[in-house]
Amino acid sequence: MDSIENLSREELLTLVKVYAKNWLAHDGCWFLAAEEAFGMDAAITLDTKSWERFAVAEAKRIMKEFNISPESGLKGLERALSFRMYAAINKQETEWIDEKTLIFRMIECRVQTTRISKGLAPFPCKSVGNVEFTQFARTVNPHIKTQCLSCPPDPVKDSYCSWKFTIAEDAK
Repeated sequence: MDSIENLSREELLTLVKVYAKNWLAHDGCWFLAAEEAFGMDAAITLDTKSWERFAVAEAKRIMKEFNISPESGLKGLERALSFRMYAAINKQETEWIDEKTLIFRMIECRVQTTRISKGLAPFPCKSVGNVEFTQFARTVNPHIKTQCLSCPPDPVKDSYCSWKFTIAEDAK
Protein backbone atom coordinates (compact mmCIF):
# COMPACT_ATOMS: atom_id res chain seq x y z
CA MET A 1 0.00 0.00 0.00
CA ASP A 2 1.26 3.49 -0.86
CA SER A 3 1.80 6.01 1.90
CA ILE A 4 2.10 9.77 1.78
CA GLU A 5 5.62 9.55 3.20
CA ASN A 6 6.79 7.66 0.11
CA LEU A 7 5.39 10.02 -2.51
CA SER A 8 7.70 12.04 -4.73
CA ARG A 9 7.58 15.85 -4.69
CA GLU A 10 5.49 15.83 -7.88
CA GLU A 11 3.08 13.29 -6.42
CA LEU A 12 2.76 15.36 -3.22
CA LEU A 13 1.95 18.47 -5.26
CA THR A 14 -0.66 16.48 -7.17
CA LEU A 15 -2.10 15.25 -3.87
CA VAL A 16 -2.32 18.83 -2.55
CA LYS A 17 -4.37 19.75 -5.63
CA VAL A 18 -6.60 16.70 -5.17
CA TYR A 19 -7.15 17.63 -1.51
CA ALA A 20 -7.92 21.24 -2.46
CA LYS A 21 -10.43 20.16 -5.10
CA ASN A 22 -12.05 17.73 -2.66
CA TRP A 23 -12.22 20.43 0.03
CA LEU A 24 -13.87 22.84 -2.40
CA ALA A 25 -16.28 20.15 -3.63
CA HIS A 26 -17.27 19.45 -0.03
CA ASP A 27 -17.84 23.16 0.57
CA GLY A 28 -20.05 23.27 -2.52
CA CYS A 29 -21.99 20.15 -1.53
CA TRP A 30 -22.55 21.58 1.94
CA PHE A 31 -23.79 24.86 0.49
CA LEU A 32 -26.16 23.15 -1.96
CA ALA A 33 -27.59 21.00 0.84
CA ALA A 34 -28.18 24.11 2.96
CA GLU A 35 -29.74 25.91 -0.01
CA GLU A 36 -32.05 22.97 -0.77
CA ALA A 37 -33.13 22.69 2.85
CA PHE A 38 -33.44 26.36 3.80
CA GLY A 39 -33.26 28.52 0.65
CA MET A 40 -30.53 30.75 -0.81
CA ASP A 41 -30.66 33.54 1.79
CA ALA A 42 -30.36 31.14 4.72
CA ALA A 43 -27.61 29.19 2.96
CA ILE A 44 -25.61 32.39 2.43
CA THR A 45 -26.12 33.33 6.10
CA LEU A 46 -24.85 29.90 7.19
CA ASP A 47 -22.00 30.02 4.68
CA THR A 48 -20.95 33.43 5.97
CA LYS A 49 -20.90 32.19 9.56
CA SER A 50 -18.91 29.13 8.53
CA TRP A 51 -16.31 31.20 6.64
CA GLU A 52 -16.07 33.65 9.53
CA ARG A 53 -14.83 30.76 11.67
CA PHE A 54 -12.87 28.85 9.03
CA ALA A 55 -10.87 31.88 7.82
CA VAL A 56 -9.56 32.43 11.35
CA ALA A 57 -8.66 28.76 11.78
CA GLU A 58 -6.99 28.60 8.37
CA ALA A 59 -4.96 31.76 9.00
CA LYS A 60 -3.84 30.57 12.45
CA ARG A 61 -2.70 27.20 11.10
CA ILE A 62 -0.82 28.78 8.20
CA MET A 63 0.82 31.30 10.52
CA LYS A 64 1.90 28.57 12.92
CA GLU A 65 3.23 26.14 10.31
CA PHE A 66 5.08 28.79 8.29
CA ASN A 67 6.25 30.97 11.19
CA ILE A 68 4.33 34.05 10.07
CA SER A 69 4.20 36.52 12.93
CA PRO A 70 1.57 39.25 13.35
CA GLU A 71 4.43 41.76 13.20
CA SER A 72 5.01 40.75 9.58
CA GLY A 73 2.02 42.92 8.59
CA LEU A 74 1.06 42.96 4.93
CA LYS A 75 4.13 40.94 3.90
CA GLY A 76 2.92 38.23 6.27
CA LEU A 77 -0.58 38.47 4.83
CA GLU A 78 0.76 38.13 1.28
CA ARG A 79 2.66 35.02 2.31
CA ALA A 80 -0.31 33.56 4.19
CA LEU A 81 -2.63 34.15 1.21
CA SER A 82 -0.23 32.15 -0.96
CA PHE A 83 -0.65 29.13 1.35
CA ARG A 84 -4.45 29.11 1.50
CA MET A 85 -6.17 26.02 0.13
CA TYR A 86 -7.46 28.17 -2.74
CA ALA A 87 -3.91 28.85 -3.91
CA ALA A 88 -3.46 25.21 -4.92
CA ILE A 89 -6.30 25.33 -7.47
CA ASN A 90 -6.96 28.99 -8.32
CA LYS A 91 -4.69 31.44 -10.08
CA GLN A 92 -4.02 34.39 -7.77
CA GLU A 93 -1.82 37.46 -7.88
CA THR A 94 -0.79 40.26 -5.59
CA GLU A 95 0.27 43.80 -6.40
CA TRP A 96 1.95 46.27 -4.07
CA ILE A 97 0.64 49.81 -4.45
CA ASP A 98 2.98 51.07 -1.74
CA GLU A 99 4.42 49.57 1.46
CA LYS A 100 1.08 49.98 3.26
CA THR A 101 -1.25 48.81 0.46
CA LEU A 102 -1.56 45.34 -1.06
CA ILE A 103 -4.02 44.31 -3.78
CA PHE A 104 -5.01 40.64 -4.04
CA ARG A 105 -6.76 39.29 -7.15
CA MET A 106 -8.34 35.92 -7.84
CA ILE A 107 -7.60 35.63 -11.55
CA GLU A 108 -9.12 32.17 -11.95
CA CYS A 109 -11.75 30.89 -9.53
CA ARG A 110 -12.72 27.24 -9.72
CA VAL A 111 -16.12 27.90 -8.13
CA GLN A 112 -17.02 30.56 -10.67
CA THR A 113 -15.59 28.83 -13.75
CA THR A 114 -17.46 25.63 -12.82
CA ARG A 115 -20.73 27.56 -12.51
CA ILE A 116 -20.15 29.34 -15.81
CA SER A 117 -19.32 26.03 -17.57
CA LYS A 118 -22.70 24.72 -16.35
CA GLY A 119 -24.50 27.78 -17.72
CA LEU A 120 -25.12 29.26 -14.27
CA ALA A 121 -24.64 32.86 -13.23
CA PRO A 122 -21.59 33.63 -11.09
CA PHE A 123 -22.16 32.85 -7.42
CA PRO A 124 -22.83 36.13 -5.53
CA CYS A 125 -20.03 35.61 -3.03
CA LYS A 126 -19.30 39.24 -2.12
CA SER A 127 -21.04 39.18 1.26
CA VAL A 128 -19.32 35.93 2.22
CA GLY A 129 -15.99 37.14 0.81
CA ASN A 130 -16.14 40.33 2.85
CA VAL A 131 -16.31 38.29 6.04
CA GLU A 132 -13.83 35.64 4.87
CA PHE A 133 -11.09 37.99 3.67
CA THR A 134 -11.57 40.43 6.55
CA GLN A 135 -11.33 37.66 9.14
CA PHE A 136 -8.31 36.07 7.46
CA ALA A 137 -6.42 39.38 7.22
CA ARG A 138 -7.40 40.48 10.74
CA THR A 139 -6.12 37.17 12.10
CA VAL A 140 -2.76 37.70 10.43
CA ASN A 141 -2.60 41.22 11.87
CA PRO A 142 -5.48 43.02 13.64
CA HIS A 143 -4.39 46.36 12.13
CA ILE A 144 -5.01 45.25 8.54
CA LYS A 145 -8.10 46.74 6.93
CA THR A 146 -9.87 44.93 4.09
CA GLN A 147 -11.82 46.50 1.24
CA CYS A 148 -13.57 44.65 -1.56
CA LEU A 149 -12.72 46.18 -4.92
CA SER A 150 -14.86 43.74 -6.90
CA CYS A 151 -16.56 40.42 -6.33
CA PRO A 152 -19.69 38.79 -7.79
CA PRO A 153 -22.43 39.88 -8.08
CA ASP A 154 -20.20 42.71 -9.42
CA PRO A 155 -19.37 42.16 -13.11
CA VAL A 156 -16.34 39.92 -13.69
CA LYS A 157 -13.60 41.83 -15.51
CA ASP A 158 -9.87 41.08 -15.25
CA SER A 159 -10.34 38.96 -12.11
CA TYR A 160 -13.16 37.15 -10.37
CA CYS A 161 -12.57 39.15 -7.22
CA SER A 162 -10.09 41.68 -5.93
CA TRP A 163 -9.35 42.91 -2.44
CA LYS A 164 -7.39 45.84 -1.08
CA PHE A 165 -5.51 45.43 2.19
CA THR A 166 -4.09 48.41 4.02
CA ILE A 167 -2.30 48.86 7.29
CA ALA A 168 -1.92 52.06 9.28
CA GLU A 169 1.39 53.94 9.12
CA ASP A 170 2.10 53.34 12.80
CA ALA A 171 1.15 49.62 12.76
CA LYS A 172 3.59 46.80 12.25
